[in-house]
Amino acid sequence: MQTHDSTTADVSTPTVAGTATDAAPTAPTAGAVLCEDGLMRPPWAARDPLLREYYDTEWGMPVHDEAGLFERLVLEGFQSGLSWVTILRKRPAFREAFAGFDPDVVAAFDDDDVARLMNDERIVRNRRKIDATVANARAVVALRADGGLAELIWSYRPETTPHPRTIDEVPSRSPESEALAGELKRRGFTFVGPVTIYALMEAIGVVDTHLVDSHRRGSSGVWTPEGTR
Repeated sequence: MQTHDSTTADVSTPTVAGTATDAAPTAPTAGAVLCEDGLMRPPWAARDPLLREYYDTEWGMPVHDEAGLFERLVLEGFQSGLSWVTILRKRPAFREAFAGFDPDVVAAFDDDDVARLMNDERIVRNRRKIDATVANARAVVALRADGGLAELIWSYRPETTPHPRTIDEVPSRSPESEALAGELKRRGFTFVGPVTIYALMEAIGVVDTHLVDSHRRGSSGVWTPEGTR
C-alpha cells in the first residue's frame, strides 16, 4: 500500500507497500528483514500478524474477477489518510456493508443506503468515499459494454516491473498508473489518482514491487523475480 492521493491531488510522500504507521521503526533505506519463521519480508509485513498474512497470501497475487477488482479499488480509496491495517481489520464489515462488493447491487444504492452506511460504525464513515463507491460501482457496470474493468486495468500492465532492493526504491506511481487513472476518471470513476491506482496495481499483481530479497518476489506467476514477463 501507499500513502494515497485524494480525488483531486496526490500525496507525494511515497512509503512502501504499507503506510509508515504499518511498519516497524526502520531506516528509510531498509531492505527485507528476516522474520522468526526464517522468511524475508519488508518491514511493514514483519510486525503485525494481519499484515503478514495479507502479504504472504494475497498482496501482489493476480486478480481478474470484477467483484474482486471492485473491492480492492474501493478499499484503496478508503485507505487514503489511514493505515492499511485499519482497512484490513474493517474488511469483513466493508464486505457486509457493500453487499460483497457486487457492483450491480452497490450501483443501485440510494440515499437511504448512504445514510445507513454513514451510521455504520464498523466501517470508515466518510461521505465522499461512500459516494465515490456508489459512483464507481455504476462506472464498473457501464464499463462492461467496453470490455469490463479487468480488461481495462490489465491493459496497463508495463513491459517490466520494478526491481527494488530497499523501501526507498519502491515507486509510488508510474506512467502507467497516471494513464490508467486518467482513463478511469474519464469513464466516471472517482478517488482514482495515480498513487491510489499504483497501489491497486501492486496489490493485484499488475506490477511486482516485492523487495528483491523477499520470499514473495516473483511468486505471482505474472512476473519473474528479475522483473520481466
